[in-house]
Amino acid sequence: MKTLLLVGLLALAGCATTGGAGAPPVDVSGADVVRKTLGNGDTLEEYRVGGQLRMVKVTPARGAPFYMYDRNGDGQMDNDKDGVSPVYWKLYSW
Repeated sequence: MKTLLLVGLLALAGCATTGGAGAPPVDVSGADVVRKTLGNGDTLEEYRVGGQLRMVKVTPARGAPFYMYDRNGDGQMDNDKDGVSPVYWKLYSW
C-alpha cells in the first residue's frame, strides 16, 4: 500500500512541473550574452536582443542561480506593484 501511494505521489510531482522545458518566458533567441564575474565570485549573464537588456541570470558563488526578466520589452526588469523586481528560481528538472 505504501509503495502504491509513493508511486502515485511521484507521478503527481512529475505533472507539477511547468511547461517549456526550461525555456525563458522572454524571447532571447539570437541574444548577445555578456558574462561578468564579480569580486565575490558571483557570475552575471546579461542577454541583450538588439542592444536591449531582456534577461539577467545571476549565479551566486554559493546557491542556486536565479533569473530576472523584462517581459514587456520596455528596457527595465519587471517590477511588482511595490517596485521590487521579482526573481525566478528553477526548482528542479530532469
